[in-house]
Amino acid sequence: MKKLILASNSPRRRQLLTDLGLRYDVRLREVDESFPAHLRRADIAEYLAAHKASAYRADLQPDEVLLTADTIVCLDEQVLNKPADEAEAVGMLSQLQGRAHDVYTGVCLLTGDGREVVFSDHTRVHFRPLSEAQIRYYVQHYRPLDKAGAYGAQDWIGLVAVTRLEGSYFNVMGLPVHRVYEELEKLGFGVSGA
Repeated sequence: MKKLILASNSPRRRQLLTDLGLRYDVRLREVDESFPAHLRRADIAEYLAAHKASAYRADLQPDEVLLTADTIVCLDEQVLNKPADEAEAVGMLSQLQGRAHDVYTGVCLLTGDGREVVFSDHTRVHFRPLSEAQIRYYVQHYRPLDKAGAYGAQDWIGLVAVTRLEGSYFNVMGLPVHRVYEELEKLGFGVSGA
């Protein structure tokens, strides 16, 4: 029986895997999240997911499958990562309000026997216009400093600002679970016959 290892501190990713009915262990390491300047959009997310996985490669046991992921928010060609502080979070949300942007989540599944599957998913997110007071309220009360683009679709701002999604909602939360489940099934996880 294979063991699933999640290399993420994200409570949202943990909950999504739990909701899938999967058992997993969590392993955490500090990994540099910089990326080559020539990469764009989905390539960035995939690069970061695979880069994170490489930090665990030497320690994986033959019966283990590692899952790493990275979510990025793109406004046109600008990448909005996790904000450094509240002021940067307000600035990011001020740019996103009233506009559509793209969310990419890259995923890497790495097996203890050396197989690697890397993929990404894309969702287009539409925000209605927001006032500065609404943005500041969200940042002060929800502290989205651990989220790419300075927001969580499952938070207050998702309830009041997201008018339309083109693609997977769960991808915006940080894990394209439909794709993850499909790939994990190929590796022997999931509910057979369902």
